[in-house]
Amino acid sequence: MKTINLIIIILIMTITASFHTKAAPPDFNFSFEQEKDGNPIGWKSFGSSAYSMYLDSTTVKDGKFSAVIEYKEGTPNSKRCEFVLPDNYAGKQITLSGFIKTENVTEGFAGLWIRFDPEIAAQYTRITGTTEWTRYEIKLPMNPMETERIVIGGLLVGKGKMFLDNLAVTIDGKDIAEASIFEKPLAKKDKAFDNGSAIVFPPLNDQLIANLELLGKLWGFLKYHHPEVGKGNYNWDYELFRMLPTYLKTQDNNDRDNVLLNWINRYGDIPTNTTIEETPSDVFLKPDLSWVENYNVNDKLKKKIQEIYLNRHQGEHYYINLGLLVAGNPECLNEARYSQMRYPDAGFRLLALYRYWNIIQYFFPSKYMTDKNWGIVLKEYIPKFISAKNELEYQLTTIQIIGDINDTHATLIGGDKIREFRGNNYAPFRVQFIEKKLVVTDYYNPELKESSFPEVGDIITHINGESVESVVEKVKTYYPASNEAARLRDISPNLLRSNSNTMDIQYLSAGQTEQKKLSLYDRSRLNIYDHFKVNKSEKYYTLLDGNIGYVTLAAIKNKDVPAIKESFKNTKGIIIDIRNYPLVPVIDTLVPYFVSKPTPFVKFTVGNINNPGEFISVPGEIISPSDQTYQGKLVVLVNEFTQSNGEYTAMALRAGNNTTIIGSTTAGADGNIAFIHLPGGLATAFSALGIYYPDGKETQRVGIIPDVKVEPTISGIKQGTDEVLEKAMEIIRNN
Repeated sequence: MKTINLIIIILIMTITASFHTKAAPPDFNFSFEQEKDGNPIGWKSFGSSAYSMYLDSTTVKDGKFSAVIEYKEGTPNSKRCEFVLPDNYAGKQITLSGFIKTENVTEGFAGLWIRFDPEIAAQYTRITGTTEWTRYEIKLPMNPMETERIVIGGLLVGKGKMFLDNLAVTIDGKDIAEASIFEKPLAKKDKAFDNGSAIVFPPLNDQLIANLELLGKLWGFLKYHHPEVGKGNYNWDYELFRMLPTYLKTQDNNDRDNVLLNWINRYGDIPTNTTIEETPSDVFLKPDLSWVENYNVNDKLKKKIQEIYLNRHQGEHYYINLGLLVAGNPECLNEARYSQMRYPDAGFRLLALYRYWNIIQYFFPSKYMTDKNWGIVLKEYIPKFISAKNELEYQLTTIQIIGDINDTHATLIGGDKIREFRGNNYAPFRVQFIEKKLVVTDYYNPELKESSFPEVGDIITHINGESVESVVEKVKTYYPASNEAARLRDISPNLLRSNSNTMDIQYLSAGQTEQKKLSLYDRSRLNIYDHFKVNKSEKYYTLLDGNIGYVTLAAIKNKDVPAIKESFKNTKGIIIDIRNYPLVPVIDTLVPYFVSKPTPFVKFTVGNINNPGEFISVPGEIISPSDQTYQGKLVVLVNEFTQSNGEYTAMALRAGNNTTIIGSTTAGADGNIAFIHLPGGLATAFSALGIYYPDGKETQRVGIIPDVKVEPTISGIKQGTDEVLEKAMEIIRNN
């Protein structure tokens, strides 16, 4: 394990250390035949002085020379030889092959390796012992848009000796000498603001905030509509920084509009595009360009915006694509993460806001369902992002606007400072909101339970002297969620969390108010589980009393579906528990068992890359029946832990011949997700497809509403009773 980690560290660290000016060698010299002063031309060596690299003329596979890396003396470490390919290449897969002979390789390995810089991917082989000349090869998926250079070579870790000869590189099976060189779009070559925006904002007032709001909406409109931006001819992040200094000096609306018009005109005339299709009158959602009328812009600017819209970019887009992975699912492309800026400067923070607001404006299918009017959200957050005074405040502001799309999928990824702020010490027990009270439901580590600790079923009422209700009210804006059930689900694990080793709590136990200084423990010491508990020692499908089958999707395996059908075919009913996240999709395996004819269960809304902001309805999946149909009663269990694929599966099962869904409202975040990268190494996601029942009823935010509502009670928690499961069994017995 230490050796593997060492190699990874070496490969990553030397990405920067070995960057040197690239000069094309006479040829690829993959067989080491061209030499100068005893060294192979075009090749470099890096690593420990305990090794040497040289050419050998006595032990070769072919030709005059082979390359040798040999451990000599001292502390064993590693040595590598490397060759920088002269160009970046277009293709999907690169293959490096070559012949290696080894002598007494121990305490490590020898092998070939490939690396894409900067820090994109690396791959290597592992050869040990003494071996004769053998051909090896390694393959690596290519990402030419992000790759700055491709490096290949040989590597020796530990002791021993390796010989290397007759290397070859192919791109998608074609020899590298014949491969196509990848020409990056101009946007990728713009590095002007890599080290910061240098933007200094004057004191904010209402007029400046309004101007920045207009700019953010225009910047996003041009990003997704202007033909030159869509082609990737401009780094649109950096174009913002180029125009901002002038824009910040504008004195009035007329001056403002002239600056904006001149800015747009810098990118050339807009060619007439006769292929543009009008927005159909019956689309699900139409693009919203009402903002153009809301800012009292002059007629020339208004006309230019209209001209761009009527001749907008069509087809493949540099910044956005739909359907690369899932039909209609947006994928944000070429969005730099700026991970080196953990606390981005004010210009980059404004960029983060503009980037996020506009992707939601044009490609979030449920924008119309948010509590706030999305059109006014941008203005609200401009001063918050610009004035965020440190990394934590920037991350908290980011998670707040993420919460404003009301989507449980929309978590913040990479919020290290928020995690640090919340602390890494936890109570040894789990709490959940039951009957609107914060209730102890389980002990992560029963051995840590002290005699005066709360019992399962006790109610926590105060935390450090403050009521639970008050604490929840203060933190709820930092927990994005589609509905309140999902929000409380996500808040509860963090309420008894701190950087301190203790926490004062007040709780109700057996009707008595108790006080306790609660000991907290580092997360690594606890058996904490997220959302739901999976007991891997228990069988995930079993026969319950009363001839009732039970299946939990948290651990289901599709290879066992035939056995489930056979075991339960003569049961009175089957209970499928989705108070969890399905381990594997079962739409095509288990679900067909419960329908007798082709049955639609869903329809979608998807965006239009050629008309950003337009969403159309499209038919969804149809369940095809299996060779046999279950004749008994099906009961499906759901709650706030049922999310995304769990909700989608519940929708499909609801379409069965004799299905009842019981439990409580689900998380309200159905369907696939799309990811967004933001400055500072942050990322987030959103529900990328609109998911509806065939009759048009919504599932986003609404969740899967049970046919029979059953929620756990505090009494049931104390008794260790699964009241939802008991109700399911009762329904089947009475069916």
